[in-house]
Amino acid sequence: MIIKIIIIGLLAFMIYNLFRALFLMNKNDPNQPSMSKFIGRRVMTSVVIVILLLVGILTGVITPNPRPF
Repeated sequence: MIIKIIIIGLLAFMIYNLFRALFLMNKNDPNQPSMSKFIGRRVMTSVVIVILLLVGILTGVITPNPRPF
């Protein structure tokens, strides 16, 4: 259960960084941090989510649906 909460939190953090980069792209203010900082955080968060899912499936904490239909 805790791993699912962590994954949901990481997904929310990834969406936050995506919208933060969107607002920086629209403002184009040189005093703000660059957009690539937030896009990089988003990419790293997705890598962590994929690794966490793989580790959860391999250890048996998360059980995938055996029949998708």
